[in-house]
Amino acid sequence: MGKKMLKPDFIFESSWEVCNKVGGIYTVLSTRAKTLQDEMKDHIIFIGPDFWKENESPYFQEDKALFANWQWEAKEQGLKVRVGRWTVPGEPIAILVDFTPFFEKKNEIYGMIWEDYGVDSLHAYGDYDEASMFSYAAALVVESYYNHFGLQDKQVIYHANEWMCGLGALYINKNLPQIGTIFTTHATSIGRSIAGNQKPLYDYLFAYNGDQMAGELNMQSKHSIEKQTAMFVDCFTTVSDITANECKELLDKPVDVVLPNGFDNNFVPKTTVFPRKRRAARRRLLEVANALLGEQLDDDTLIVSTSGRYEFRNKGIDVFVEAMNRLLRDRDLKKKVLAFIEVPGWVGEPRKDLQERLANGGQYTTPLEVPQVTHWLHNMSHDNVLSMMKYYDMHNRKDEMVKVIFLPCYLDGKDGIVNMSYYDVVLGNDLCVYPSYYEPWGYTPLEAVAFKVPCITTDLAGFGLWANKEFGHNGDITDGVKVIHRTDYNYSEVADAIKDTVAQFSAMSKKQIEECRKNAEALSKKALWSEFIKYYHEAYRIALQKAEERMRNK
Repeated sequence: MGKKMLKPDFIFESSWEVCNKVGGIYTVLSTRAKTLQDEMKDHIIFIGPDFWKENESPYFQEDKALFANWQWEAKEQGLKVRVGRWTVPGEPIAILVDFTPFFEKKNEIYGMIWEDYGVDSLHAYGDYDEASMFSYAAALVVESYYNHFGLQDKQVIYHANEWMCGLGALYINKNLPQIGTIFTTHATSIGRSIAGNQKPLYDYLFAYNGDQMAGELNMQSKHSIEKQTAMFVDCFTTVSDITANECKELLDKPVDVVLPNGFDNNFVPKTTVFPRKRRAARRRLLEVANALLGEQLDDDTLIVSTSGRYEFRNKGIDVFVEAMNRLLRDRDLKKKVLAFIEVPGWVGEPRKDLQERLANGGQYTTPLEVPQVTHWLHNMSHDNVLSMMKYYDMHNRKDEMVKVIFLPCYLDGKDGIVNMSYYDVVLGNDLCVYPSYYEPWGYTPLEAVAFKVPCITTDLAGFGLWANKEFGHNGDITDGVKVIHRTDYNYSEVADAIKDTVAQFSAMSKKQIEECRKNAEALSKKALWSEFIKYYHEAYRIALQKAEERMRNK
């Protein structure tokens, strides 16, 4: 019997990061939104937490007239919702829900989910309660909408992202069994925790018992909701082959489909303005560096950066600093290197002395004190990046060919120093480096190549593995992406490979660099959502088919 092509009439997708820009999942959902909106015009509805209440959100435009009757009915049912549009390309409908009223029912909700699905919420702490109450509220929103608009004869999907939305997926599974449920884990909570706790993840993956490790790392509740959701939803998915392997070993559940993360190149400036924006980014980065260092670095300087979440080991920030330190003594380096570490730390405030120099716009010959950082931190003496630079005596001295600057803030255009958004800054780089140890997919390298910036990543990142597959060999910098082989134990080799690649790049001719940039952009085109959305259609089909079978067997 051939596969029956079931297509959803409605998709409800919930995530902690809908209209809430805190991490990579925001990028996944917000860039995919347009592709789904084009296909399903306003029948894709995103549900997120309402942190803004009455205030203006930069990511959400409220529309009180949209579903006005249902909004009134939802309020009668005790649901505090705001309906409007997510201000991203495609402008899909978003419903934000205030989950705080459910805290008083918390124990009752946890009791119910324990009885129905064996989810252990006893050890909950930190963000578990918040996430669970949001997840529950999101499911009630779907239930209310579904009943109000009479969607019983429609093909409906509920798609939950990450453990934070698991409880809602299980609620839907039980109370609206005719809806097909999908659960996507973007990284297993236990895998991330093993990696973040300096334990070797990959060599021992086959030997780890997820439940046992959850107890050891005090992660029982998050692991439990993640595992039970994976077990009971209609279609369990993740974002790369590397994480699919992790799911099988740590959650004891193989995934049904891998959903790689695509990109929407609406974010990339058009050809006409691209060179101007690149020049502006380079000019700004060099101004900041020269004011901080008291130097006159010119446009011939090789600008290199790493960025992402501040997970010192998982994101390979440690090995990046190591590589830059080794590059200081590399005889093959042909250009000066300016390396930025763009990861949000515990920021206090932008440096006044640096702001003054930038405002005056003059040339300076003496560095500011602590010329390694653009913003003061609350924990200067305990910060990992600054401590490692201090340990290696990396003080950005005049005669050194490599200067490393920590830019420890979100680049949202309002940081007080660079004052440009991340997408406006990234295209100013010559080379981006993301030597991840734990990276289920890896948006940062994908974004870099979309902006024509060649990059270095590893084969422990989902994106790195995918790139190797596309190239048919291990990616080299001439392909636009250098993919370094990384294991639990070859930290030193990885640092050397980064150092050698930067040195190699510094010796390239203009023509060779242009070729690299062209190849990087060509690879990014293969990762557009238009290429990857087919995997989602497969997940929708599986979920709808399971729901159909369930209803038939009732």
